[in-house]
Amino acid sequence: MNELTLDAITYVNGRTLLDDVSVTFPAGKVTALSGPSGSGKTTLLSIAGGLLQATSGTAALDGREMWTGSGDPLPEVAFVLQVYGLVPILSARENVSIALRARGVAPADADEAAEAALARFGIADLGERQVEELSGGQMQRVACARGFVVGAEVLLADEPTSELDEGNRGVVLAELREEAARGAVVVVATHDPAVVEACDLHVALDEGRVVR
Repeated sequence: MNELTLDAITYVNGRTLLDDVSVTFPAGKVTALSGPSGSGKTTLLSIAGGLLQATSGTAALDGREMWTGSGDPLPEVAFVLQVYGLVPILSARENVSIALRARGVAPADADEAAEAALARFGIADLGERQVEELSGGQMQRVACARGFVVGAEVLLADEPTSELDEGNRGVVLAELREEAARGAVVVVATHDPAVVEACDLHVALDEGRVVR
């Protein structure tokens, strides 16, 4: 099974945001990445997924470098972004569908899969609604559906439950476990103790260093 390995990662951008971080995220497990605001969680996920180049150190998936030189993640990687990254003028279904179309999936098949992904998060009825009409919690679930729909080898979720009530948080956690069960590497950045408790493994950051 795959492993996502970060070896001696340091990232400096005016100040040191990550300092000699080494950690392995195994496939088949949901790993919580916790820490206070500014501890480096989002930066670490960005480097782990190939969005950002480390100042030093390496991130690799079974020996394959995650940084490709462009800032575009490998096709094997999917993100659930803290800022959602949705297109406001598109519908919820279209926002999910484009993740598959970008990978070469036929439009009709992509739309069908998008509808199924929205249903996983209890928002199938919102498929035709423009994203700009949705609440924060609804947008967060659309972002989850878009990240999950591609069936990536690596799923990196940045605070995917921050806008959700307890019931919908439970739905997202159950779906994260489903992704791990099919063999994906799943990493969840969170400050929520309940989310940490629900994960299989726990890595804690503080001031850019691993403290657990």
